[in-house]
Amino acid sequence: MSDEAVVAILVPVAYLIGTFPSAELVARRRGVDITAAGSGNPGASNAFRVLGWRAGAAVFALDAAKGALAAAIGLLVQGRPGALVLGIAAIVGHMLPVTRRFKGGRGVATGAGVLLVLFPLLALGALAAWLLIARVTHRASVASIVVAVGVPVVAALTGSTWWEVAVLAIVSLLVVARHASNLGRLVRGEEHGLNPNVDPADPPVDPQADGGASA
Repeated sequence: MSDEAVVAILVPVAYLIGTFPSAELVARRRGVDITAAGSGNPGASNAFRVLGWRAGAAVFALDAAKGALAAAIGLLVQGRPGALVLGIAAIVGHMLPVTRRFKGGRGVATGAGVLLVLFPLLALGALAAWLLIARVTHRASVASIVVAVGVPVVAALTGSTWWEVAVLAIVSLLVVARHASNLGRLVRGEEHGLNPNVDPADPPVDPQADGGASA
């Protein structure tokens, strides 16, 4: 069996890896239903907002691990092409999980995990940029959109192959598309900030209103 065929067979597996409910499990350990608190979005930003920075960091790390695992499997099977294919499958699984009626996160953390496997220096630079922008603007969505757009540009300027840049651009478009509602609120000046420790008993606002990228 060819490497390409093996990767094709593994695409559903990578998708299922992406559906792993990191935020829900972290929140449940603290007795909180993350889908019924804060924004209702099961991602790192909402975990940070409702449960604090440690929970947000844990969710981010777990979501990034999903992308890294899928990409690493692809890398072992077919090199960089396989890593990108399975990495994208995991990102889509996170964004559109069948286990949650296709209502998932923004894909930023899972995409960061894929990036860490294939472009470690770029991934570290992107993380540093995200933290700086989020700190300055107090809007995780702004940081996520800027970094998502910047990653394929930097990859192109640093000598990545055209097809790698093209794949990164596709992922960037997916991430930005998942932030469509955030973009609308930013234009209207209604975007939510990264304000930690929202009372978990508060009812969720618009389920798409997470002020940042869901991990």
